[in-house]
Amino acid sequence: MLRKLQSFFNPERFQGWGKRKKYFEGWYYKAINKEETKAFAIIPGIAIDDTGEKLAFIQILDGKSRTSEYIRFPGQSFNAKSETLELDIDKNKFTEFSIELNLSHVKGRLDFEGNVPWPKPFYSPGIMGPYAFVPFMECYHGIVSMDHSISGTLQVNGEKIDFKEGRGYIEKDWGRSFPSAYTWMQSNHFNAQGISIKASVAKIPWIRNAFVGFIAGFWFDNALYRFTTYNRTRLVKCSINRELVEILFENKKYLLHILAKRDHATELASPILGVMDGRIEESMTSSIEVELTDKRSKSTIFHDTGRNAGLEVAGKIDEIIV
Repeated sequence: MLRKLQSFFNPERFQGWGKRKKYFEGWYYKAINKEETKAFAIIPGIAIDDTGEKLAFIQILDGKSRTSEYIRFPGQSFNAKSETLELDIDKNKFTEFSIELNLSHVKGRLDFEGNVPWPKPFYSPGIMGPYAFVPFMECYHGIVSMDHSISGTLQVNGEKIDFKEGRGYIEKDWGRSFPSAYTWMQSNHFNAQGISIKASVAKIPWIRNAFVGFIAGFWFDNALYRFTTYNRTRLVKCSINRELVEILFENKKYLLHILAKRDHATELASPILGVMDGRIEESMTSSIEVELTDKRSKSTIFHDTGRNAGLEVAGKIDEIIV
């Protein structure tokens, strides 16, 4: 019980204490080198099917070569701590500030500095806000770090890659399944450092019905601008076609306009009732144009385009078109 309580108010930590079936939890570590010639998403996690059988995994997405692999491990190889974000899968280790990989073809260590976490007051623990207290959500989401610098090296298929002065991002998901329809995007590569955008729109099951939920965070000038379902933000527009994803958020003070250009995507495994049998596609070479406007002064606070953007569009998209 104590472990569950400690983790609940710290969503970056393992949340699956006491879960016995139909459950998944995964962390998403994005790492891009200084030259922006290498881009990887490294995704460790655990999945428990409806019989209680556990499977640990590490997915590796090479965003530039557009390849991915899904590496399975026995469930007992997954170990987590309750007092901090620290995971072990076989000989691989993942924390809030580092990862160590000891796979046959990917080895090395990356360290992170200057992490930018999402605020987590007791009444609103993390990006889910008050929805974190709802026990029957299909999928929960957490931001570990909106932006940070990277040091260290990885050896990938015999090639040594130096990540010194690279940029990174970390988030996570847990629950039963990914939403039946959603779009997700993220970039922290703008013309100046210290800027990051993360936005998602999804169909959220709710008791006997469903609604379109959304979460967006824009980190700029050491401030976090939040646009969420629960903070009186309105989703004015969500338009998706084969080339573009356009989203417009509005709250009392600001307008956030996002125009993402889709690029070639790569297949990843995703959870369905705790089993990693689903398939989604993610690009790490898309772009996200971001414009933040102050409504009162009608002035543009920020307007730029983010590179190396992660972008996913999945499911029955017509269900989230606004």
